[in-house]
Amino acid sequence: MANLFGQKQSVTVVGMLKCKGKPSAGTKVKLYDNDHFTTDDLMAQSKTDNYGRFRLGGTAKEITKIDPKLNLYHDCNGDFPFTPCKWKITIKIPKSYITTGSHAPKVFDIGVLNLEGKFSGQKRDCIN
Repeated sequence: MANLFGQKQSVTVVGMLKCKGKPSAGTKVKLYDNDHFTTDDLMAQSKTDNYGRFRLGGTAKEITKIDPKLNLYHDCNGDFPFTPCKWKITIKIPKSYITTGSHAPKVFDIGVLNLEGKFSGQKRDCIN
């Protein structure tokens, strides 16, 4: 229902990921609109480049403000290198970075993140 009557809202996020001091190349990154009563809407997905950098921009159509989050999927510590289960880190995107329309000129920069650390809410995700 919201997709029929809502308005387009966009967000863009950038950052650099490192693992043990080196670029975390090929790390999966996904941008979602966190829906509280239905499945989250995937807004964009990509992988980090050879330098560990990424840029994701996505749009969702909702009646209320979108609730964007960035999910990072990694196995930096190499606990289980041959499993599809990765560590998932979720970063909430501040509402002040949401733009009405199809393009988000204001960019949320997470900076440089060392995936070697332990993060609040971090957990294994086998369906990523």
